[in-house]
Amino acid sequence: MLLKNKKILLGVTGSISAYKACEIARLFVKSGADVRVVMSEAAKRFVSPLTFEALTRQTVLHEGSESWANSLNHIEAAKECDIFVIAPATANTINKLSKGIADNILLQCALACPKPILVAPAANTQMLKNHYTAGSLKMLAVNEYEIVQPQEKILACGDLGSGALAEPEEIYWRSVQLLSQDSYWKDRRVVVTGGGTREKIDEVRYLSNFSSGKMAKALVLALYARGADVCYVTTVADEKLPDGVYVVPVENAQEMLEYTQDAIRIAKKGKMSKVTMNSSEAIHKIQKRPFLFMAAAVSDYMPKFPQEGKLKKQLLGESWALEMKQAPDILSSLDKDGVSVVGFKAEMDADEGLANAKSLLAQKKIDAVCYNYLKNSQSFGTDENEITFITKEGVLPLGKADKLSLSFKILEKAQELSE
Repeated sequence: MLLKNKKILLGVTGSISAYKACEIARLFVKSGADVRVVMSEAAKRFVSPLTFEALTRQTVLHEGSESWANSLNHIEAAKECDIFVIAPATANTINKLSKGIADNILLQCALACPKPILVAPAANTQMLKNHYTAGSLKMLAVNEYEIVQPQEKILACGDLGSGALAEPEEIYWRSVQLLSQDSYWKDRRVVVTGGGTREKIDEVRYLSNFSSGKMAKALVLALYARGADVCYVTTVADEKLPDGVYVVPVENAQEMLEYTQDAIRIAKKGKMSKVTMNSSEAIHKIQKRPFLFMAAAVSDYMPKFPQEGKLKKQLLGESWALEMKQAPDILSSLDKDGVSVVGFKAEMDADEGLANAKSLLAQKKIDAVCYNYLKNSQSFGTDENEITFITKEGVLPLGKADKLSLSFKILEKAQELSE
């Protein structure tokens, strides 16, 4: 329920992509938002207002339904919403928005809206590339409109190019970010590791573990929602994540060590931004202390002699002794100076598990540990988790919940590490 108690005004214009707005509305509603739809007359040629009314349980605002006897009008709809999402936005709508034209009810809502406005273009490639439309999109960005870039694919007209509406999930997450971002996490560089490493035996076999990477993915989504600049080093690189998340796919422990160290090195450099002072430009370094969330399940051992090609069982015989060596200890090996580090520890020892997790603070020289007790292999890959947040100051049970909710709780406690 990420958007519980949030009011979203969803604007739908006359694009063939209007049917995708139904899925966008569904995602908002499923997330607990109060959704009202405003449609241009052209949009009604593609999707009926009744469809959106069935999805949102709200009367759709359009030229024929607007009323000044209640709140179903462009002024009240614009005032009451927390965000105005226009998806799809045609080239015609984009050009009018940039000029302040309000000759239909949707554009009137935009002109009257004091809240964040997100625009997701959908049009023929040449219509979007036209210098008028390109200039309009730049003008909207300058005026703090959030633009969700279209996809490149074969369009409804048959042309191949950029112009297809962004995926509904991308529009949803960008909206969540605008509504949920936090000043502490906004633009803070964060590295997250996730998934179980795979250690090569030969070209068709590897050693791994039961880690699903779901907890790490939930952390990434929570950080993205809060506005963090996230680098995700993962063995599960095929997950659907917002475009703003930088994903680094890896396979084994050595790769994870190297790429995580590189990501931390970049994170510690900070960001550069231009700030105008007395009509001259000065460069200011904006530096927030970066974070590392080490949620990956890294193999303790790896084959000592990984083989090229495929090992044949006829040559190996009835028994096979695989010689192993220790895998790199990533948390101990990383240069963590200047970085707040949260480790993750899964244990199956009910008696000593918590003590083992506490010992990581000193052993690995980290700031906090997220500990969870697992009963058996069936505990992996579930949608819920139970986390205990451990620091030098004490032990705090965060309870059992879905992994995304737990991730937000972890961020709240992690924030206290550098305050």
